[in-house]
This record gives sequence, structure tokens and C-alpha cells, in this order.
Amino acid sequence: MNANPTNIDAQAEGYVPRKIAGDIMQLARAEATRMRRRMVDVLEEKLGVPPAVFTASLGLTLHYPVLAMEQMQQMNPAFDLLPFSVAQQKNCVVFRDAAGKLLVVTGDPFLHGLSAWAEDVMPGPFVWHLAHSADVVAFLARFEESMRAMENVLTLEKGDEASVLHLEDLSLKSISEDTSPVVRLVNSTLYDALKTGASDIHLETVANGLVIKYRIDGVLSQIGSVPRLDFSEQVVSRIKVMSELDIAERRVPQDGRFKVSMSGREVDFRVSIMPSIFGEDAVLRILDKQALSDQVKGLRLDYLGFDAQSMREMRKLSNEPYGMVLVTGPTGSGKTTTLYAAITEINHGQDKIITIEDPVEYQLPGVLQIPVNEKKGLTFARGLRSILRHDPDKIMVGEIRDSDTAQIAVQAALTGHLVFTTVHANNVFDVIGRFMHMGVDPYSFVSALNGVLAQRLVRISCPHCSVEDEPSDQLLVDSGLTRDKIEHYQFRISHGCGQCRGSGFKGRKAISEMLNLNDEIRELIVGREPIRKIKDAARRNGTRFLREAALALVANGETTLQEVNRVTFVA
Repeated sequence: MNANPTNIDAQAEGYVPRKIAGDIMQLARAEATRMRRRMVDVLEEKLGVPPAVFTASLGLTLHYPVLAMEQMQQMNPAFDLLPFSVAQQKNCVVFRDAAGKLLVVTGDPFLHGLSAWAEDVMPGPFVWHLAHSADVVAFLARFEESMRAMENVLTLEKGDEASVLHLEDLSLKSISEDTSPVVRLVNSTLYDALKTGASDIHLETVANGLVIKYRIDGVLSQIGSVPRLDFSEQVVSRIKVMSELDIAERRVPQDGRFKVSMSGREVDFRVSIMPSIFGEDAVLRILDKQALSDQVKGLRLDYLGFDAQSMREMRKLSNEPYGMVLVTGPTGSGKTTTLYAAITEINHGQDKIITIEDPVEYQLPGVLQIPVNEKKGLTFARGLRSILRHDPDKIMVGEIRDSDTAQIAVQAALTGHLVFTTVHANNVFDVIGRFMHMGVDPYSFVSALNGVLAQRLVRISCPHCSVEDEPSDQLLVDSGLTRDKIEHYQFRISHGCGQCRGSGFKGRKAISEMLNLNDEIRELIVGREPIRKIKDAARRNGTRFLREAALALVANGETTLQEVNRVTFVA
């Protein structure tokens, strides 16, 4: 594609594009401020040249490649990156060229905050291009009818009827313009939580008002408080209205959901309202599906931080023709992300892969994903039975919660399917007890099971403010360590900085323990031998326990002993 400032038929009209003088730019800026008009329009009027010449001259001045209307019409706009309504508002369009590079075409390069906004919204590097403002408007007008229909009306299945879901727009401009202090507080809280990468927002009603907390990297931290009890009631009521819940009901828990639009993308919030002695608490789980889907597109196990041995073992299990692969850990430990990484690596288009989840958090191309809907009777067990009649090769069950689901999953693994699933347990050995408690026959269980991966997420010390550290004797005792065991450790500690919001940690890394079943371990499980014997056999089979994996990060200076003690059990 030939896009340069003179690639416009301007000379045919007797004009030659030239750089715009600085004094003319200053006059146009001053007049635009005084008359409250767009500077680009004022500048064009002052120059008095045809639109093509003006755009070419402005491109020369700002060093922007220029696109004519004909060139834009030969490309497809990336409305998945920049939604239509935002493109109209910002007078710009995003394109992907033949090589996959991003082009951001603007008709108003003087728009306040445009560069910072684009840097924040775009998922990767991009190149600015310039087009005439009227050309951008005309180009977008071609998509008006179809795109407005998609963006402005979103239907949700609710009961037997469809209802229209209103999208709350989150931006600094909309927040500042809102006259209601309650709406401003709620919207600014949502905005800030998304900016900081929080996974949950906790709105807690206390004796004298409202406390706001974010869960960042798995840890709750208080962000602010409002010392007014009546205000806290109004905030919770606002959340209920957004979630279409009963604002008059304050005695029983309620669950709902809503969506917001921020920086051109939609973000889901799952809401849980719980009565307390002082009023009601609200917890909002943030599900940024678009951001997660963008990550999943190139997601692999090595991106999650697993050590080389765990990756080799997980990849081996993922490539088995049949059997069951279990991932275990507490809520928020990254189990689903690990399973998606494994499925992404083996998704070559030659197998039928079906998942059943509650909810579907990531969207994978080429994979049939089924959301659980218990109100309609679609449970994990019922969905799994139907999946088996849909000729699958590989199945993912979001979570095994009951005996029926466990029995069907085991039978699926025994009848030639590769089954990925998760279960809540503290380590790989507790999984055995969970399945026995659910009434699964031990022989069938060990015949179906290929391996179990237990994992946790450990916060990584902030690279900007971490310094060398020497642990105290008491900390070593509390951690089950002695001086001779830490001879080669590289202890570091972070005191907090602006980069990590004062927490001392930035980002998280996965640690794991893997139980690969061999004949000895299978015989011990069928014989219901004590867990101690199974642990000894697992160690002989090469299993490295969670605590050992966590301490390896401490030895490398990647995290702290305090963080490891918080996440793993001190033997």
C-alpha cells in the first residue's frame, strides 16, 4: 500500500502541498480555542485550499502518512479493536494491513488526549495515518446501519423472553459530567479497578459507612472509604439497579450481572449481594472477556511461568489419546487458564473439542463452548451426557462438583475420550479423597486418571524497587528453614513504589506439583493405603511438591519468604 503525504491528486488542481507555517498553526489554535471549534476545521478555512491539498499539507507538517478515501475503501476496518460508536466519536478508524500491522487513521490529529487514548486502547504497536475528516465520516457512514444495530442493542436471554441490556459508558469524561455523586462514585470505582487490573471489587458496609477494596494479584487491599451509612445504602442500590436486582429486598442474598463499555471494549461484572449486620455488602467479579480472549489467542503453558519439568509433564498428559487430566487448586489459582493453555496447544483442527463451563470466561476459536444454565436445567452432569452424544475427541469440564458429574467424567475417560477438568482440593493427594467421597469406584478412577496438577499463583517481587535482603532467624524458623539450607538463596524484598502501587509486588507466577500415576501409585490408591505411603511413592516417581516449587522462586530472588508462607503450607 502506497500511503504518503503526496499520494493525493492535488497537483491536478494547480496546488502543491507544502508544510504549514508555524504562525498559521498558532493563529488557528488560538481562534479554535476562542470560538470553541475544532482546530482542524479552523486551519482548513485559513489555508483556503482544496480538501486533498489541505490533508496532504497537514500530513507533511505532522509527518503522518496520508490515506485517500479510495485507499480506505480497499481495506476492512477493525471494529473488533475500535467499536463503531467510538470510531465516530474520535473521528478515526483502525485497519489491519496485509502484514497484520495496525493503522490508526484519524481525521482530527489535534483532538485533545488522542495520542494517550490510542496508546491505552490499542493492543499492540500501531502507525498513525491521516485522512480528511469528511472522508473518515463518509467512510464510517457506510457501516452506520449494521454497526449501530450490533452495538446499541444487546439482548440477554432472561427467562423465556429477551430484555435490552443498557451499557454503562466508563470514561473520565462521562464520570466528570455525571451530576449524581452516587453514580460518580460507582463509575469511578469501576473505572479505577479496570485500570489497576483488579479481579474483584468489594463494597463493604461497616458501622459508619462504606469501605471499598480491590483484589489485586489475589490479595485484598483497601482503596478508600465513605463515612456515611446512607451513602453506602445508595451505592449498593445503584449496583442492584445496574444488575436488574430487587432494590427493596435486603434480607436475602442476590446474584446478578451487568456490562460496561470502557475504551471501546465491553466488560462483564458478576455481582453478589449479601446481607450483613450493618446493611448489605456487594462483591463484583470482573470478567474482561475481550482482554482475556486476546491473551488466550497466543497462550501457551510457558507463558504462565511453569518450570520446564512441569511443562513437559503437562504437555505429555495433554497429548495422550484418552484418559483424565485433573487440575486442582483454590478459587483464583489459575486452573482454567492452565487448561485453556493446554487445549490451545493441542487445538490443531483435527479433533472435536467441546467444553462445558460456568461461566465461559475465555472464547477459543474452533472449540464448541457450552455455558452451564442451571435455571434452565443445563447442569454439568446433563451437559456432559449430551456432549458424549456429539462425537467429541477431547472434553473440558469446568469443574467437578457432584457425584453424577464425577461418574460421567470418569466413564468418558474410560471410553476413549481425553477429559480435562478441575476440582477444588488443596494438593494432588487430596483429590483422591474428593473422588472417593463422591462415591467413584477407586479402580475406575485410577484406570481413567492420567495425572493431577496442583497449582498456586505466587506474587513476584516488583523489579523496580526490590533490594537484597537477609531474613531474620525467626522468619527462617517460621518457614521451616535453617541457615545451611539457604546457602545459595538470593533473598530480596520490595518496599513498594509507584510502579507496584506500594505493594512491593508486580505480577504473579504459577507454581505446581504434578502427580503422574504409575502402577505402584495406582495399587496404593485402589488398596486405600494411607496418603503418607502415596506421597513417598510419588516422590520416588519424581513429584516435586508445591512448597519446594515455591522455595525455588525464593532462591532465585523472584519472590519473598513471606509470600511463599502465605500461599503454601509450612511442613
